[in-house]
Amino acid sequence: MKESKSTYLLIDGMALLFRAFYSTAMTGQFMFNSKGVPTNAVQGFLKHMLMAAEKFQPSHLTVCWDMGSKTFRTEMFQEYKGNRPAAPVELLPQFDLVKEAVEAFDIPNIGLENFEADDCIGSLTAMHKEDYQIQILTGDQDLLQLLEPSVSVILLKKGYGNYEVHDEESFFAWKGISPTQMVDLKALMGDPSDNYPGVKGIGEKTAIKLLQQFEHIEGILENLASLTKTQRTKIEDAVDLLHLSRKLAAIKCDVPISCPLENAIYKYDNETVHAMLKSHEFKTVYRHVPSPTPDPFALI
Repeated sequence: MKESKSTYLLIDGMALLFRAFYSTAMTGQFMFNSKGVPTNAVQGFLKHMLMAAEKFQPSHLTVCWDMGSKTFRTEMFQEYKGNRPAAPVELLPQFDLVKEAVEAFDIPNIGLENFEADDCIGSLTAMHKEDYQIQILTGDQDLLQLLEPSVSVILLKKGYGNYEVHDEESFFAWKGISPTQMVDLKALMGDPSDNYPGVKGIGEKTAIKLLQQFEHIEGILENLASLTKTQRTKIEDAVDLLHLSRKLAAIKCDVPISCPLENAIYKYDNETVHAMLKSHEFKTVYRHVPSPTPDPFALI
């Protein structure tokens, strides 16, 4: 009987942090501690992380982060993600605070300038998918392109502890194309969130139909004569943007990062964690971590 693989959980840090921030920020619940530091995003992030770890029971865990707004993609296309507003002032101090909190759990924080968290996740996946069952926790559908027999993507749903888990089979049942075609789909459609154009006037339904028929962008371009006149005109007018959008959509899986496996073993010291929770007054996280003392917040 073949031995089952251990699970390596890769977390899209910014996706969880922003989701946690906006879920409470809309009603002004920034959860300032006694030092005046807002903690809503970090506390929400930790709850997402701990609840997922409890449910999926990984042997290894790593959190990946974006390292600023400038990446190789903005070098290719200056307007990439250019429509996104600056981070709210209440979120700014929480960027460093969340990494400090993750470190207290003895979990690696991984990021590399000029690349996005997705690229770090893709690269760690490529490094370890032969030996581990990779699970990717995110709110970002872009990472679905990484699905393989040993790779699944856990999409966060509304609230805490609610997930939509996808593998290759469920993705095909949902979209009607393979995960590897996700890059071509985004190239055709564009991505308003990431602010790149794709082919103007080609929506998801049409893009999926074209990919089902011709497999990939090259196949579509080789068969322009088979398209409707309207489709052919739209694509011919946007060939350069189509190729550019495909490059922007593709996750790089060869980023020069390092995260030794022994550093990613998911095991933390309760006393260290509770000292961190008490120091920053992360009261909503307390019940998700086994306590070494009766009540670490008793004196707060």
